[in-house]
Amino acid sequence: QVQLVESGGGLVQPGGSLRLSCAASGRIFGFYVMGWYRRAPGKQRELVAQITSGGNTNYADSVKGRFTISRDNAKNTVYLQMTSLKPEDTAVYYCNLWPPKSDYWGQGTQVTVSS
Repeated sequence: QVQLVESGGGLVQPGGSLRLSCAASGRIFGFYVMGWYRRAPGKQRELVAQITSGGNTNYADSVKGRFTISRDNAKNTVYLQMTSLKPEDTAVYYCNLWPPKSDYWGQGTQVTVSS
């Protein structure tokens, strides 16, 4: 079992950018499909983006064209570059495997988009 720690969240204005990082400890996960998830207030957690070990990516329609997921397997790290942020992007962002494993959910990192 790996420990996943998200970081990089914060308060940004609409249209701003932010880069989130997900660092894994315990063992290398480079051969797994990884995903970024988010849970907005009053909503269920949803998959935002995913990336295979080979770098193939997929995005939710709500973020496609604005967010970019990437990974550095040597560093056991997954990134989410967010641009053109909207207030509706406000949520706690999590990383996990895809499909997610229940025991791997961490604390997430808060992203707040507000003017």
